[in-house]
Amino acid sequence: MMSSYIPVFELTRGEAVESIHFGAIAVVDAQARLVASYGDPQVVTYLRSSAKPMQALPFIEHGGQAAFGLTLREISLMCASHSGTDDHVAVLRSIQAKAGITEIDLMCGSHPLSHRPTVEAMRQRGESVSPNRHNCSGKHTGMMAHARLHGWTIADYINPTHPVQQEIVQTFVEMCGLSREQVRHGTDGCSAPNFAVPLRNAALAFARLSDPAGLPPARADACRTITAAMMSYPDMVGGPDSFDTMLMQVTGSRIVCKGGAEGYQVLGLLRGAIGPDSPTLGIALKISEGDQRGQARQAVILEVLRQLGAITPAELEALAKFGPSFSLYNWRKLLVGEARTCFQLHFER
Repeated sequence: MMSSYIPVFELTRGEAVESIHFGAIAVVDAQARLVASYGDPQVVTYLRSSAKPMQALPFIEHGGQAAFGLTLREISLMCASHSGTDDHVAVLRSIQAKAGITEIDLMCGSHPLSHRPTVEAMRQRGESVSPNRHNCSGKHTGMMAHARLHGWTIADYINPTHPVQQEIVQTFVEMCGLSREQVRHGTDGCSAPNFAVPLRNAALAFARLSDPAGLPPARADACRTITAAMMSYPDMVGGPDSFDTMLMQVTGSRIVCKGGAEGYQVLGLLRGAIGPDSPTLGIALKISEGDQRGQARQAVILEVLRQLGAITPAELEALAKFGPSFSLYNWRKLLVGEARTCFQLHFER
């Protein structure tokens, strides 16, 4: 499998390269044409949280927004890996109240938070982490709202055989241009089902999400609703200092993006994002070893956008803390090396 991944990001120390991250990239248009790649665009891997917009799609397609009177801000949170701030929890509780769901119903568990101001505020209040603070609680709430929409039980909503999960899988494979037999299945960190598909097909799904003109009307409208929600309220998708949030804030209404665990990232470049009449593109990236800190994934995505001509120098400057390259300092603040991307996309003719 390692032959599917090739060097994308390296760290130097002094005069030598000390560490190398390997990855694979696929760039696809909404007609399923491979536009550019690096490494093996057919490598099969799990989307993890990058799948969240697709998992929300059938709920919106079947009228969930109108049925529960949901705002775009609330829909954005359903697609999120949020930071668990008080603002996120307030929006989440609003969705739950509208759908007749409580925090007790969530089956995502709980985890420590990384947003230090929220951690400190909770400490001062004597508040412990709870399922509503989980970064996947918006997705889980959306799944239960989906069940409520159809009158299905919410007791086992994450069971792969539950009608909600069956509708999600069917919608996902159609967006990817695959059959159900071509998708591999697993369980995500939040206990919900997750999917592994070739990078090329994941990129296609996000190209179609970003340009749904060729899809059935109800699905096309749902795609537009989801991308509008995420780009209008990027603070719900991630949170303060989140790469997804900041990239969408800086680039305005040109790019929709969603990161996932283990070094996964997908983006949709809307029509005209690169220039007048430029086509819609979907991008999928996987860092092979997981990239727990996210620095390789973020830097590589910025370099992909730079090579595609989809980001301006001013926008790159605003996102400079994420890459594409940055200096490395030791604990005494001495310059010791550089972290930098080290790849060139292969463009199809």
